[in-house]
Amino acid sequence: MPAEPLVIVFDVNETLSDMAPLGDAFASIGAPRELARLWFATLLRDGFALTASGDNPAFATVGAEALRNLLTAEGTGGDLDAAVGRVMEAMRNLALHPDVADGVHALAAAGHRLVTLTNGAAGMADKLFVAGGIRGQFEMLLSVEDAPAWKPAKGAYEYAAQAAGTTPANMLLVAVHPWDIHGAARAGLRTAWINRAGADYPSYFQSPELTVTALTELAPALANLG
Repeated sequence: MPAEPLVIVFDVNETLSDMAPLGDAFASIGAPRELARLWFATLLRDGFALTASGDNPAFATVGAEALRNLLTAEGTGGDLDAAVGRVMEAMRNLALHPDVADGVHALAAAGHRLVTLTNGAAGMADKLFVAGGIRGQFEMLLSVEDAPAWKPAKGAYEYAAQAAGTTPANMLLVAVHPWDIHGAARAGLRTAWINRAGADYPSYFQSPELTVTALTELAPALANLG
């Protein structure tokens, strides 16, 4: 009996989408470019805090309010509603990292099942993938909006396994975020960390099974594991 195909579950924000252009969106509303990173970190921090207290907030709701608060504190002039809208629209219209399309096609060609698990909305992933020409490679686009909690809570990964009709042990989480790698590993998934920036992996998180510098390296790395 042939082995069950490995289910590769992708994080989306930053892992597949290139968030660098958000700096331009912040600059266009008169805010510092570097505020983009602080905003995304604040969004995640508050989403994680709500998850830890038993809530499951909408990514866009937390993102918009966190953005409004940061822009107010920054003293950005002009129409605050319009500024928030412009940044959120930029978030909805990001493009794929250059290594993603070829990497996804190689993984699909190797016979792996591909799904997503994002803390954002599945509709954002759908738009991103259609624009990047990879939507047809994905079996399912999963979001924690339909799960008990945000990643890295164990329930999020268990939801993905149930939706895919497999076990956590037959799933490989692919992400750029060490916190996501750690959460997936603790939930029983295999893991692959994309380290595009050449960063050190935090020692307080469980180490990934695989580390690659681009998604195009993952299919060969999995093949080498046998």
